[in-house]
Amino acid sequence: MAATASADWAQEDKRRLLHAVYRVGDLNKTIEVYQKAFGLKLLRSRDVPDEKYSNAFLGYGPEEDHFAFELTYNYGKDSYDIGEGFGHFAIATNDVYKLSKDIKKAGGNITREPGPVKGGDLDRSIDFYTRVLGLKLIRKRDNPEYKYTLAFLGYKGDESAETVFELTYNWGRDSYTKGDAYAQVAISTEDVYKTGDQIKAAGVSLLKEPGPLPGLGTKILSLTDPDGYKIVFVDTADFLKELEK
Repeated sequence: MAATASADWAQEDKRRLLHAVYRVGDLNKTIEVYQKAFGLKLLRSRDVPDEKYSNAFLGYGPEEDHFAFELTYNYGKDSYDIGEGFGHFAIATNDVYKLSKDIKKAGGNITREPGPVKGGDLDRSIDFYTRVLGLKLIRKRDNPEYKYTLAFLGYKGDESAETVFELTYNWGRDSYTKGDAYAQVAISTEDVYKTGDQIKAAGVSLLKEPGPLPGLGTKILSLTDPDGYKIVFVDTADFLKELEK
């Protein structure tokens, strides 16, 4: 086990967003839509029969340095409640009109429903994501006409060079239903044990203490943010070993 973390470990650690985990009822169909509609590549897949689930990882580049979608199929479950709290994944495109046509062709639906991952208390969430997770607040934006505020946070502080969190506060709304489709966001850490110590020193409890995952051996820890959304830290060395298999 690693030495106890210093108070500055959240800033000293080399962290980045690895993937967002989303549960799906038909893994093959979802992979097909993500490839045809969004142009994503299937990077790898795995089946974990002992734990009764399968994963597929899709992205625009190798996982060593790109963010990825992790789709999870739990054996025997074909539908999920998306809830209200998770809003969307954002993908940059040079031609939004062409992308819209591609999505329709692939069998997807176009909606205009607002809202990324929503927080009931934006200042509280920003404090947690910066102080506990070690992210930087890149910018905030108020939209009085539509009565919401956005906050963008990342590890590099540059939206053009990394995947970021986008938190939304809808004025006057302090809670959302979560559903069971959105699972978690995974973040890399150089030392999962030090990160666990740093989080607990910040006054936050862990859902799962640092240690290996059954069936995989990759060391992780997990916790929830102030609104109850799950965050997982993944040991960087173990994650890279997964990619070699």
